[in-house]
Amino acid sequence: MRVAVVAGPDAGHVFPAVALCLRFAAAGDEPVLLTADGWRDAAVAAGIEAPPQDWLSLRAEADIGHWLYERAAELAQQLVPTLEALNPDLVVSDVLAKCGGMAAELLGLPWVELSPHPLYLPSRGLPPIGSGLARGTGVRGRLRDAVLRRFTARSLREGQRQQAVARAGIGLPARDPGPVARLVATLPALEVPRPDWPREAHVVGPLLWDPVPVGLTPPPGAGPLVVIAPSTATGGAADMLSTTLAALDGLNVRAAISTFRPPDGLPAWASAGAGGQDELLRQAAVVVCGAGHGLLAKALLAGVPVVAVPGGGDQWELANRAARQGSAVVVRPPAVDAVRTAVLNVLEDPTFAAAAAEAAKTVAEVSDPVTVCRDVFQARRRGLP
Repeated sequence: MRVAVVAGPDAGHVFPAVALCLRFAAAGDEPVLLTADGWRDAAVAAGIEAPPQDWLSLRAEADIGHWLYERAAELAQQLVPTLEALNPDLVVSDVLAKCGGMAAELLGLPWVELSPHPLYLPSRGLPPIGSGLARGTGVRGRLRDAVLRRFTARSLREGQRQQAVARAGIGLPARDPGPVARLVATLPALEVPRPDWPREAHVVGPLLWDPVPVGLTPPPGAGPLVVIAPSTATGGAADMLSTTLAALDGLNVRAAISTFRPPDGLPAWASAGAGGQDELLRQAAVVVCGAGHGLLAKALLAGVPVVAVPGGGDQWELANRAARQGSAVVVRPPAVDAVRTAVLNVLEDPTFAAAAAEAAKTVAEVSDPVTVCRDVFQARRRGLP
């Protein structure tokens, strides 16, 4: 099976796309990654076919509707000749790379949506995604959720209108039929029950990839290792790294800072650099991070609890889900005393590590993304819906 995987340039989206390509290749399929140049060379070095796509820029704009739909429709038209030349059997399109799904529709190809995080579709049984709130219980809780959903309904309707106009503008039906399947690349521990879970959605576990396979060496010593991972997202919490280093000073811990931009002037008990995080996490006692999905999922898979210092985007939502599961403490806004207290709580209370270990076990419940995609392809070959 030949598969075109379309992803935007942000690390949190292109890394899972590369990981999925590697899974396809290992299973004997032929994946082709279509993304902007930021991480393309690293993907090629990992053995993935990734032809240059200089035009494929999907960075957010102030008008989210224009970015998600109108700009995506323009990119879809540019993507069509590329897909025609590749002649894939299936297209997998990142949840923010709407152009991939639109281009597949224009060519009559089946397409699958990749969500590199929990399912963020609105639900009639949940508070709005991004609120960080648990599902309300009792009459008051359900009323609260209904009121909050009403507040967001206008924005959702406007998004649907912009989507319909953009689709019609390139010759697609105004109503979006959606993908034939959704790959929800998260741990079941980070999902929440909903009464309207889509039948085409499959939780497939985190799709993780390190562009720099060599691990970062932690500083010497016997103190607990704290891994600090500043957010790669543009909306990450400001000054999280400097605040965390100040908070750890004097705690008799070691700190390893996982970053592509190591800071200068580190204390002797800290080291910094890029590199594979798996070995580092096996040694860690706690991770301090922005609660972006990639690092949060890695930490939980390693059974390591988290001090979450969330910024914008979905980090607040994810941080609160991990906190409710018991594996994280949320600090917002970042402050030295608050981060210090949170780290000490996690180090001294074994229930946080136990909850992280329980979260890791839920990976046994996931579906295989390659199998899901093959089933979709085979169903289409047999003419099934």
